[in-house]
Amino acid sequence: MDMQRNSAFNRGAVGATAVAPAPGNDNGVIETNIPSRLDSLRWGGFHTRVVLALGITWILDGLEVTLAGALSGALKESPTLHFSNFDVGFANSAYLAGAVLGALGFGWLTDRIGRKKLFFITLAVYLTATAATALSWGMVSYAVFRFLTGAGIGGEYTAINSTIQELVPARYRGWTDLVINGSFWIGAAIGAVSAIVLLDPALLGPDLGWRLAYLTGACLGLVVLVMRLWIPESPRWLMIHGHPDRALAIVNDIEQSVAGPVQDPRQHAWPTIKLRMRDHTPLRDVAHTLFSLYRQRSLVGLALMIAQAFFYNAIFFTFALVLTSFYGIASNQVGWYILPFAAGNFLGPLLLGRLFDTLGRRVMITLTYGVSGILLAVSGYLFAIGVLSAQTQTIAWMVIFFFASPAASAAYLTVSETFPLEVRALAIALFYAIGTGIGGVAGPALLGALIDTGSRGSVFAGYLLGSVLMVAAAAIAWRYCIAAERRPLESVARPLAFVE
Repeated sequence: MDMQRNSAFNRGAVGATAVAPAPGNDNGVIETNIPSRLDSLRWGGFHTRVVLALGITWILDGLEVTLAGALSGALKESPTLHFSNFDVGFANSAYLAGAVLGALGFGWLTDRIGRKKLFFITLAVYLTATAATALSWGMVSYAVFRFLTGAGIGGEYTAINSTIQELVPARYRGWTDLVINGSFWIGAAIGAVSAIVLLDPALLGPDLGWRLAYLTGACLGLVVLVMRLWIPESPRWLMIHGHPDRALAIVNDIEQSVAGPVQDPRQHAWPTIKLRMRDHTPLRDVAHTLFSLYRQRSLVGLALMIAQAFFYNAIFFTFALVLTSFYGIASNQVGWYILPFAAGNFLGPLLLGRLFDTLGRRVMITLTYGVSGILLAVSGYLFAIGVLSAQTQTIAWMVIFFFASPAASAAYLTVSETFPLEVRALAIALFYAIGTGIGGVAGPALLGALIDTGSRGSVFAGYLLGSVLMVAAAAIAWRYCIAAERRPLESVARPLAFVE
């Protein structure tokens, strides 16, 4: 087992409690084998339930983003809103700006008060805001409600990616993370079907369909609320933050659900680790960890986040605008084109995800980023010279995002597994916020403005920028990525609370 080679661990069990005061120490130092017990588990029903419960959150995000894209034509035709292409792009950027600020604020809280509490806080924000979006009466109200919806979703990113890393055994971590993040596209498919039905003028009026579409997201959010009730707090977070007994109880329950009756830990030689418990991590320690101790990892995470954020948001938020403006597709038919696009995006992580755990992070991140960028440049050129139809354009996007989807998910995987536990959620939040702020917020507004020019060449220039960013990120990944595959989190990045 990889953990046995980690210098941060000591051979030997700690007795039946699996958590005990370190010998000769009474200053809050414990010796525990909880991380190694979690990583030694085989895949079981518990892990499947985690994938389902957490994946639904990404389904929500996919639903939201798809509705925003698919409904753009309806928003322009709405007798209440009368949006321009720039208005659509601005409102989408407001959603992403909300996600940025929500990730930062909720990310800090996630590391401070725990993963599970934030599940319910952020979900409440999302449910309220997306329902309010359905009641928008103008550009300002719509943008404000989209901003708040994004804040709820942004907070979800930090808590959920942290939880994935800390509950799933190391040998499954890459594939699990990519599949959960890839479930975004199941939500995209749901959003596309909803748009097809709700935007049909024969069924609903032009100002009613898009409102009911947003209520679909609020209803799905209620399902998520029920599914999350049984997800436990992260034992890894609990053991560092002064709750080792609760951590032990949760690990015992997980082991029992996966392997049957809990065995006496004294019969095993699980590696142990010594930790000094703390109630929180000061921000100065966070800053030192991210910008001094792990500066190179921070630059890698930032490069991956910025590239994928621009690439994804610029293209997907303006997906419907390209189809309606350049190919003459009716707004109520856009959903049919999103379905194959979503299929490619989900199949990418599903089929390529296991290679991130076998071939390794460095090879697969470089491959998926590089191929995505090159394919976008080629398809963008074909778009510019006018040889693509709506159907072939969709096929091109489907192939591109078969590779881009696992690439984007790998950015979250990288920043969530290469930093210490105490700063994990805030690291995710910070790099997501900076990446989305630079790449994601600017992308939809820029592409929306370029589409408004009516020039294929101008749109191609925007695509080419996304291509260059992805290829540059691929080069950085090849040179600097950490080989985190199949390794315990505590081996990839030693906890700040570690005691020699």
